[in-house]
Amino acid sequence: MAYDEDLADRVRELVGRETRLDEKRMFGGLAFMVGGNMAVVVRGKGGLMVRVDPAESEALQARPGVEAMVMRGREMAGWLVVEPARLARDADLKQWVDRGCAYARTLPTK
Repeated sequence: MAYDEDLADRVRELVGRETRLDEKRMFGGLAFMVGGNMAVVVRGKGGLMVRVDPAESEALQARPGVEAMVMRGREMAGWLVVEPARLARDADLKQWVDRGCAYARTLPTK
């Protein structure tokens, strides 16, 4: 399944001023990377995969439409999936994109 091009364009607009930004197709979606670290991914299965501080993951999962990212049967610490319905409003999308980019900036540049 191809990723949502409209959602990718909305994310692109939000990260346009981010320094050290790259886009890469991976995981069936489009990853936005800051300093070589993934920040957010527009998923092929819909919605976003967002990188967050692992210490905040559990609290953020309590929000409606947010769950832990599971890959190959394992929960990925510090990664959340946000369902498409929770990204319809620009303010909601911005909150998640900003959170992912902010955390990626705290990581060592690759």
